[in-house]
Amino acid sequence: MRMKAAVLRSSPVARPYAQTRPMSIEQVHLDPPGRDEVLIKIAAAGVCHSDLSVINGDRLRQTPMVLGHEASGVVVEPGPGVTDLQVGDHVVMSFIPTCGHCLPCLDGRAQLCGPGAAANGAGTLLSGSLRLRCDDGTDTFHHCGVSGFAEYAVISRRSIVKITKDISLVDAALFGCAVMTGVGAVVNTCAVKPGESVAVVGLGGVGLSSILGAVASGAERVVAVDLSQAKLDLARSLGATDTFLATDPEAAEAVRAATGGGVDHALEMAGSAPAFELAYKITKRGGTTASAGLANPNARISLSPTNIVAEERIIKGSYQGGCVPPRDIPRFIGLYQSGKLPVDRLLSSTGPLEEINEAFDKLDRAEVVRHVITF
Repeated sequence: MRMKAAVLRSSPVARPYAQTRPMSIEQVHLDPPGRDEVLIKIAAAGVCHSDLSVINGDRLRQTPMVLGHEASGVVVEPGPGVTDLQVGDHVVMSFIPTCGHCLPCLDGRAQLCGPGAAANGAGTLLSGSLRLRCDDGTDTFHHCGVSGFAEYAVISRRSIVKITKDISLVDAALFGCAVMTGVGAVVNTCAVKPGESVAVVGLGGVGLSSILGAVASGAERVVAVDLSQAKLDLARSLGATDTFLATDPEAAEAVRAATGGGVDHALEMAGSAPAFELAYKITKRGGTTASAGLANPNARISLSPTNIVAEERIIKGSYQGGCVPPRDIPRFIGLYQSGKLPVDRLLSSTGPLEEINEAFDKLDRAEVVRHVITF
């Protein structure tokens, strides 16, 4: 079938994107689903920093590529071997396909699936196949097995989570990355307990999801740190108890003073080395510093090994929030529907695919938390 999609032809691309137009709106050929694959009509796709990092060159990927990894949609055609999804089912996509039989999958760490990581690195579906072609016949790569910036997508069954139909598909899209990563980092990676203290450095969609997760987990102190006063104000309205501007050269000292020596858990969600170092500085003795921010691979941090040992510090990475998507996405949606996780507050705006370059400019300038492309 032919469909409309946003194609990235090369990377890196200079800003402003409204002028350089990195995402080209084109007619793309989409092959039918193969075995254990599903044809999905995309309903909504979030514009995320992980997409932006491909455009600006922080994370180089194969091109041409249809970006978009945070998406929701409706099942159009289950492929051969898919018996547990029906036409019309509502679904959310996971940006890491999981094979279900490698050692990490068997250990309950689906986010570390080896075949899934290999497929994402190669720009293919889990099967190793490509289902996209540009109009000139050029093979076109998949982004994180999803490629949601398109009218339709063929996706591995292992990247799909069936959801209830009584949630807006626009809101549901946020659970595919921002909520899964941010809330998951709180409840899975850090296992925050009621009464503990949590700080979040970097208040994009993932960081603000972490604020929501910390509040829902019963954290007594929820500290928000960001460069933007507007985002700090939003964080406070979502339940943050303390807010600090990261531009303040004394920010770390101010957080430690306010929290009696630092927080139990500090989460870096900005994707930058200075943000991680700030998160580390505001973690108390014996506390945990976790990062879900994907900085440029060439970025480096400087930490004292003596300090790590003498203060029994814990440093953790958090990929996809340590989530098992079929378990955690429905659970988080349930919290949203009960009013305990007001994810809809993260939605800044929506717009058509034709305005995607302007949307990336807004994201780059930190003018939106989550802009969602709707179809």
